[in-house]
Amino acid sequence: MVIRDIEGGIAPAAGLTRGGARQAGASFNLSRWFGIVALLSITAISAAAGYLMSRFVTDRMLHQEGQLTMEFVQSVVLAEKSLLAYFSDRTEADSAQLEAALEHFSRMPDVLRANVYDRGRTIIWSSDRLLIGQRFAANDELDEALAGKLVVHGKEHDEEAKPEHQRLARRANLFAEIYVPVRDESGERVIGAIEFYKNPQGLFDALQSLRSYIAVGAALAGGFLYLTLFGLVRRAHLLIREQQRRLVDSETLAVVGEMSSAVAHGIRNPLAAIRSSAELVLETDPEIGREAAADIIAESDRLEAWIRELLSYSRPLDEEVAAVPLAPLIGRSMDEFGRELQRRRISAALRLSDDLPAVRGDPLLLGQVLHSLVANAIEAMQYDGRLEIACEVAHMRRQVLLSIRDNGPGMNAQLLQRVGKPFFTTKAQGLGVGLALARRVIERFGGSLEIDSAPGKGTVVRVFMRPA
Repeated sequence: MVIRDIEGGIAPAAGLTRGGARQAGASFNLSRWFGIVALLSITAISAAAGYLMSRFVTDRMLHQEGQLTMEFVQSVVLAEKSLLAYFSDRTEADSAQLEAALEHFSRMPDVLRANVYDRGRTIIWSSDRLLIGQRFAANDELDEALAGKLVVHGKEHDEEAKPEHQRLARRANLFAEIYVPVRDESGERVIGAIEFYKNPQGLFDALQSLRSYIAVGAALAGGFLYLTLFGLVRRAHLLIREQQRRLVDSETLAVVGEMSSAVAHGIRNPLAAIRSSAELVLETDPEIGREAAADIIAESDRLEAWIRELLSYSRPLDEEVAAVPLAPLIGRSMDEFGRELQRRRISAALRLSDDLPAVRGDPLLLGQVLHSLVANAIEAMQYDGRLEIACEVAHMRRQVLLSIRDNGPGMNAQLLQRVGKPFFTTKAQGLGVGLALARRVIERFGGSLEIDSAPGKGTVVRVFMRPA
C-alpha cells in the first residue's frame, strides 16, 4: 500500500519538545519514592524486630527465674516432710516446724508475697495472714499450675487487676508473678501450688538495659540497611537517568537524521525543477516562459505543503472535542474522490449501519484523516481496483469501527512494521508524516488505528473511535 501524506496541516496531540518536557516533569522519581517507602518499611521492620526480640529475651529470662524458683520449692517440700503432710492434712497447722518450713518461701530473695494453695484452690497459708482461708474467683494461671505447668508473668503493679494483689508491697512498677506446682514425693501427682510475687530488681535492671541495647542495635542495623540500599538505588537511579538522557539524545539525533534525509530528498527535485523553469523563463519565448512559471508555482506549492506538514507535526492539538456524525464525512470524502475513482476505473462500495452514533473528535481533523486514508487506498490500487468502506458499531456499542479496504498489492511483514512511523514513506514525493499524523489525531480523541495487510491480499485500515 502506497502511503499518501495528509494534505494540509493536521495538529497532533502534542509537540515533540513540549511533550518531552511534560513527560520529564511527570517521570517516576525512583530515589524519592524508594527513600520514603524504604524508610517507612525498614523503620516498621526494625521496630517490630526489636519489640519481638525484647519480648523473647524478657520471657526467657523470666521463665528461667521461675524455673529456679520451682526447683527451690520442690527441694524444700521434699526436705520438709511436714509440708507434704500439710497439703493433705492440716491438723498440725500451728506447729513451729511447719511454720518454719513455710517461712522459707516468704524469705526467698526478692519475694513480695507467697500464697500456698491446695487442690481446691483455697489459700492454706500466706505471708499475708489476712489472705489465709480465702478462695478467689477463676484464675487461669492457678488452674494451669494445679495442672502441673510452671506459669511466669512479668506484670505492672495494679491492685485492681486481681483481688490477691491488694496490699502488695510496692518496691517497683514491675514484678514477676510465678505459679509453681507442688508435687508429691514421686513427682507425678500435683498436690498444690504456690504463688510468688517477686521483685527481682537486678533482673529487671538487666532487662531494661538489654531492651535499650536491642533498640539501639535495631536502629543502627535499620539505619545501616537503609543507607546502604538507598545508596545503591540512588546510584542506579542516576545511572538510569544518564542512560535515559543518552537514549533520548540518540533517538533525537536519529529522528533529526531521518527528517533531514526526508526533507533533503523531498526538496531536491522541486528545487531542480524550479531552477530549470527559471532558466527557461530567461532564455525562451513568452509562451514557453508562462509554462515554466506555472511549473515554478506548482513546485512552490508542493514545498509549501511539505513545510505545512512538518510544522503541523510539532504543533499542539488544541481543538475542542465535539460530537461528529461520520456519515456526512464519508459521503463528502467519496464525492471529492469521485472523479479520481472514475479516471482509475476503481469501483467503490459503501456500507454504513443505520444506527451509527456520533463520535468524539473534530470535524475538520477527522475529515482530513478520512481523506488521507482513502487517498492511500486509491494510490495503492492504481487502476481497475475495488474500494470498500464500512462503518458499524462494535464492542457492545462502546466503539465505532470504520474500515477502509483495498485490493492492492499489500505489504509484507517488514514493511507493515514500519508503516505509520514518522518520516517513513513508500512514495517518491512523500515526507512520511501523513499516516503518523492520522494515527495521533485518532488517538488524541480516544481511538486507535490498526493496519492489516499481506502481499497479494490488499490492505485494510481499521479506525476505532469512541461514541460521543
